[in-house]
Amino acid sequence: MNWKVILILLVLIVAVFSYVSSLSGPYAPMGRLGFVKILNPDMSPGNPHSTLAAKYAKDRGSNTVLVVHLAGHRSGYPNYWEGDVYIMELGFIDKQRGYSTKVDWGDVIQGFLFGQASDRYDYVSDGKIFHNLDDALAYLDKKAAQNGQVGPRLMFWHGTVRSDNPIINQGCGLPLYYQICDHYYGRLGAYYYVITGIIFPYLNSPYRNFELMNSAQLQYDYNHGLLGTLEVD
Repeated sequence: MNWKVILILLVLIVAVFSYVSSLSGPYAPMGRLGFVKILNPDMSPGNPHSTLAAKYAKDRGSNTVLVVHLAGHRSGYPNYWEGDVYIMELGFIDKQRGYSTKVDWGDVIQGFLFGQASDRYDYVSDGKIFHNLDDALAYLDKKAAQNGQVGPRLMFWHGTVRSDNPIINQGCGLPLYYQICDHYYGRLGAYYYVITGIIFPYLNSPYRNFELMNSAQLQYDYNHGLLGTLEVD
């Protein structure tokens, strides 16, 4: 059999497996939400990325979203309402590397192939610190139920990049997105959802061209405290 046919069949098998697994899991992994920050405060009611996440949810019959982040501090990351969609946030605190937005490709490959040590991260949501992923996810389960979850819980990694090329650097939150996908859907499912998640904003985000074409200026404005209200066509 031609190797190209074998490769296509393998991709189809992984895709079908991942889709079927997601039907019984608590999250529908979607992918990357944004490329760069376009308005401060980020991920708060009315922010373009926040309203975009809510629109994605409503278009798919959901009222609950999880956005995951690389945490720059041990407080905050509040859950909140964007209209009638409940936005949950979860940040991971890397106890090994500390807070760094630079890509360590050796670390990326290690994590992608073998996963990360279970004690490497702490997690924060609503200002509460959790020392393992199970406790953090249990807290989010409770919050979703308390706030009347309807339909699937969509999951995104925030994806914004402060200084690097936002096409190469996949931005804020990808390791945690991968970890949660691995937790619920296994390693093959995690690979599938990361690959489709990287493609997702190129096909779906109405801000894609604006963010990528103006990324250097937006990053400069953010890093120098100049990022304010922007009108995005």
